[in-house]
Amino acid sequence: MPDLSSFEFNVVYNLLSLTVATMGAATLFFFFAPRVNRKYKAAMVVTGLVTAIACYHYFQIRISFGDAFALNEAGTYAATGKPFNDFYRYADWLLTVPLLMVELIAVMALTKAETAKYLRILIPAVLIMIVLGYPGENAIATGGSAAAIWGWFVASMIPFCIVLAVLFTQLSAAIEKQPAEARGLINFARIVVLVTWAFYPLAYVIGALGSGGESGMSTTAVVGLQVGYTIADITAKAGFGVVIYLIARKKSEIEGLDEDVKAVPAAA
Repeated sequence: MPDLSSFEFNVVYNLLSLTVATMGAATLFFFFAPRVNRKYKAAMVVTGLVTAIACYHYFQIRISFGDAFALNEAGTYAATGKPFNDFYRYADWLLTVPLLMVELIAVMALTKAETAKYLRILIPAVLIMIVLGYPGENAIATGGSAAAIWGWFVASMIPFCIVLAVLFTQLSAAIEKQPAEARGLINFARIVVLVTWAFYPLAYVIGALGSGGESGMSTTAVVGLQVGYTIADITAKAGFGVVIYLIARKKSEIEGLDEDVKAVPAAA
């Protein structure tokens, strides 16, 4: 790991801290999501699980990042020799990214056959995408060859494109069966996936371009990767979860609130 300036270290460290707080607060909100019918509670529980898992892993990432650097007399943060365990991020993605697909399908309340049809494609695709991306990022961190870095990137983009193709082609027919008032939000959820997920390959490219071969990663690569992935996770998990909540709430209002939901006063 290269030495970081005080500014570079604090940007990453404070953003990681912000993410822990954001994911924790989002988890509480999603678990107690107000004005949502029982029919959509499963979607909100899955949404809360996504942010809860992310909150734990970001807490661990923050600790590991802090342990990897120490402030020296020159006012910079020098590498301590302790490894920065960025695999926490991939462990998080292996759990949360499939759940992101589940929450989108769950809030649509499709038939069991339709649900199984989409998840049979989406879940394996996102898992393969993550598994193929890790060797490439490891090559960036360890000064691997350009062939390894870009080869794994291209390989991981194939299932990435498959996921987007399913969301923007096959899922369109299912969206047309949704209440007209909710279709706009569901289409917006697909756009959120597209835009927020675009941050991940962008962060990877920043890291790849900043890889110094045997000399290791540059400060630009370290900071770019961490900031890019962190912003992507906040928007793709907490931000996407808010959209899922809005869909669940809108559909609950269209269908008529359950009696026990009506009994709970609406937020001011």
